[in-house]
Formats: sequence, structure tokens, C-alpha cells
Amino acid sequence: MSSAVSRIPAANSDEAIQHFSSLLSLETDCWDVNHAITNERQDFVLLDVRGEDSYAKGHLPNAINLPNWKVKEENLREYDKDTLFVVYCAGPHCNGADKAALHLANMGRPVKKMIGGVTGWIDEGFKLTDE
Repeated sequence: MSSAVSRIPAANSDEAIQHFSSLLSLETDCWDVNHAITNERQDFVLLDVRGEDSYAKGHLPNAINLPNWKVKEENLREYDKDTLFVVYCAGPHCNGADKAALHLANMGRPVKKMIGGVTGWIDEGFKLTDE
């Protein structure tokens, strides 16, 4: 007797490699972002794409506030075209990071979404800043 987990067979290794490689090219997580920040290895621009009020109440260290509806070329002129942006929003219940990532991708800008957003950051035990 099989379980609901094994009833549909797992993908073959080639399919799994393609799938998970693709995910990792589009997403990062709170631990990896925190590691980059705390070890002074941040080689990306961290964009908090929530509204200004939410950002002011607390955001990730080193994050720049650029609400998703303001992610436009004229607001990114100071960054080289090959600058990697990592976007985040409130959490899994929010699609602001997806909207911002789509805007950036449409402009030909490299982008990854930090999964979990602020909710994930706090759940992992990391602190927000208001500086």
C-alpha cells in the first residue's frame, strides 16, 4: 500500500536537477541573505518593496525601500544594468515581491525573490531595524 507522498513517483534526477536549479536561480532565502549581510558579502541590492509606512516600522538591515509600484527604470538609474536585486515583501501572503521581480525582469535586470519576506525573516529569529 502506497502513501499520498509516493503515489505519484518522484521525478527522475535530470528533471529534479532542472527544476531545483531553476528555483534557486529565481529565489533565495532569509538565511542566505542574512549570511551575506552579517559576513559583509552582500553582492546584491536588497529591496524592500512594501509601502513606506511598513518599511519605517521595521525592515531588513541594508534594505532600500522601493515599493513595488515604484520599481521603474527612472528609479534605478544609479545601478548598473547587471546589478542583482533581491526583493522581499511582507511574507507568503503578499505578492508585492513577485510584482517587483516581474517589473525588474521586464527591464532586463537580474532579480531574485527572498522567500518568506519579513514574516520568514522574523520566524528565523532575525531582527528588523528601523534605521
